[in-house]
Amino acid sequence: MAARLKVTQIKSSNGGKQNQRDSLRTLGLKRIGDIVVKEDNKSVRGLVMTVAHLVKVEEID
Repeated sequence: MAARLKVTQIKSSNGGKQNQRDSLRTLGLKRIGDIVVKEDNKSVRGLVMTVAHLVKVEEID
């Protein structure tokens, strides 16, 4: 596993389910183009999997 994950929101959460909008907010993403760097752990991976169709994920060493 990488040490950190760079998560970029590439699509809007409009029309999505409430749990997907909540996952984006928990990750710290508010609008298209927002980028956050998070520690790589199971909880963050779970949030990313919930919104995988809305975000782009890159591993950072």
